[in-house]
Amino acid sequence: MNRLNYNRVFYYGLKLALSFAFFSAVADRFGLWGAAGSEGVFWGNFDNFISYTKLLNPWAPAALVTILAWFVTILEVVLGLALLTNIKTKEVAFVSGVLLAIFGLAMIFTLGVKPVFDYSVFSAAFGAFYLSTSRS
Repeated sequence: MNRLNYNRVFYYGLKLALSFAFFSAVADRFGLWGAAGSEGVFWGNFDNFISYTKLLNPWAPAALVTILAWFVTILEVVLGLALLTNIKTKEVAFVSGVLLAIFGLAMIFTLGVKPVFDYSVFSAAFGAFYLSTSRS
């Protein structure tokens, strides 16, 4: 394979990886990976995700936390779907990077540095930022 073909494989591989990461997180929020407490399941239901959103946003009133939880969930679905297309990839990737970077910073300020690196949040964020500057 020449360099151009590798670039295309890496480009589309990164788009798929980011897309499926968003879909997986959303699936977990709705119990599609299993019930809360099951092996490999982080939330298992949306109420647990709302509690996690509150943990990451301790400044936010309860009504705003629920709105924020739904907003990021819908945004992740939209970004995940958009990453599967070639429509506005640079913009979609940039917004994905911003969302992931904000998430990572919130994790650092509330949970510490270890979880953000264990879950490769900044790797995904900067992968998205790189994707926003790349061509297929």
